[in-house]
Formats: sequence, C-alpha cells, structure tokens
Amino acid sequence: MRCSEEENTRLFHGVLGGLGQFGIITRARISLEPAPQRVRWIRVLYSSFEVFTEDQEYLISMHGQSKFDYVEGFVIVDEGLVNNWRSSFFSPRNPVKISSVSSNGSVLYCLEITKNYHESESDTVDQEVEILMKKLNFIPTSVFTTDLQYVDFLDRVHKAELKLRSKNLWEVPHPWLNLFVPKSRISDFDKGVFKGILGNKTSGPILIYPMNKDKWDERSSAVTPDEEVFYLVALLRSALSDGEETQKLEYLKDQNRRILEFCEQAKINVKQYLPHHATQEEWVAHYGDKWDQFRSMKAEFDPRHILATGQKIFQNPSLALFRPSSSSSSASW
Repeated sequence: MRCSEEENTRLFHGVLGGLGQFGIITRARISLEPAPQRVRWIRVLYSSFEVFTEDQEYLISMHGQSKFDYVEGFVIVDEGLVNNWRSSFFSPRNPVKISSVSSNGSVLYCLEITKNYHESESDTVDQEVEILMKKLNFIPTSVFTTDLQYVDFLDRVHKAELKLRSKNLWEVPHPWLNLFVPKSRISDFDKGVFKGILGNKTSGPILIYPMNKDKWDERSSAVTPDEEVFYLVALLRSALSDGEETQKLEYLKDQNRRILEFCEQAKINVKQYLPHHATQEEWVAHYGDKWDQFRSMKAEFDPRHILATGQKIFQNPSLALFRPSSSSSSASW
C-alpha cells in the first residue's frame, strides 16, 4: 500500500510510532532542503538545574532566523573531566573538573547549541552568536567552542562509535532507558534520579532536552506527556562484564527498574520512548487516551495479530474490535 498525507492517511500516521504493530515500511520518500556549510558548536555548563532548564526552554521558544539551530543537553554526575564526552571535537585547553565549578562536587549540566552558517556569512556569525549567548545564564568560565563542516557535525556520533570499537567497547549490551518527562515534574526527576538513584556513576551519557508538544503530530501512534513542553531524558549506558559493579548489566537494568519505580511512586507521569512493558494492562496505561485508537488500528491493519507479537501488546485476538470473515482480504506491504 502507498501511504501519504492524502492517501491511506490513517495508516500513514498510525504506523509512525506504531512499534511495528500495523505494517512494515519498505520504502519512504523524504524531503530534502539545501544544507548549510559550517557549524559553530558550543558547550556551556550550569550548576543550577533550574537555570539550566529555564535556558533550554527559552531556546526552544525562539522563532525566526535569529536563533540557535540545535539544542541539546546532558547531565554530568561522574567526578572527573567534564570534556570526556565528545572531547575530540573540542579544544583540550583548560579542562574543567566538576569540583572547580560546583561547590559540593555534585551534578553539573551541559548545554549544547549550534549555529549553522554558510562560508559567505563567516564575518557575521561571531557577532550573531555573541548576541544570542548574552541571553543565557551559564557559568561564564565554562564555554567550549569549535567550528566544523556541517557533514562532520552530523557524523559526530559515528566517529565516537569508531573510537569505542577500537577499544572493544561497542559490541556490548546497551541497557538504554529513554523517557519523556513532563515539564512540571522535571525538577522532581532531577532530585530523585540525577541527584539520587544514579549516585556518581553513569556508564554512559545522559541526554536531556525539552520539546514542544505542538511539534508532534497527534495523529501518529507516538505517546507523549499531556503538557505543552516535556523533556526527553535518555540514559545511554553501556554494560561491561569485566568492569566495576556499577558497570555490569544486571546493576544497570536494576537501576532502570528503580528509576521507573521512583516515577510511579512519585506520580511522575513519564512515557517511555521505545517502550517495553510486560503486561497488556501496562500497555493500556502507556497509551492512555490513545488506546482505543491503537486497538482499532490493530484490528483494521493486522486483524490476525501476525506482527510484533513478542511485545505482548495484544495477547488475545478477541480483544480486537472485529475479526475478518473468510471473504475479507488484508493488505500486503
């Protein structure tokens, strides 16, 4: 079936975020646009979570040409050099230790921002970045800046992968946990998880950044918190069988479980991205108001429950809204 905004629109939107329950995308057409030539890439540090999130939320509220093109953040709970993560892209001058910018040697927060530009604009990019930076409240002595080709910026994670492969640290278990956290509870999450459950070891980067709900199409099957702004928190850890106890797979899996239990007990209505749930009741709670729509699409597009059965979303075919008669036909992809 060919699907688009105009043709088979229900399946077109439903399969996005549908966890493979409704069909398999075999071909896609993606719009392209002219790419910039260069990127000014900046990292700055914060010791206050409230100031850090205020700046992030301000940045994603900006409109028009005079704004940064990329906003991301990450949490630093490990003692040691701040520039361990993606350090090869930045100048090694003046390495910063947590203890030098945090009075109690606890958690720091790093904001990453970029400004895209063409080489013909190189004379003005410094001034434009300086104006934008003046509106932020980071630690003044913590600015890291680099300038690189746009393609190199896009390929930065692959270069980090090659570095890990050279140390035999890539083909290991990755017990990642990705959560959407409502803006109204992100401070509670910080206190309970970043400053609590995680201790001072992470075994991998922890990303955090806000998103605007109106950028998400509600017709898709993806589930997000019911607030206008919510945060992605991604704990991207790697497990090592011969590492410290805090780096082992079972320890990290147990920590993920404790984080989810904390959110449930604190009534922080997080939503898992790439979710995993053990029972249908948990799936119903995950989808919330979208459950009836999700179940209806399953009945329409996969009435025999052939696809993605291991997720245990639909354990009983009788839960579908209807079952096909012997004369009905099903679409093939």
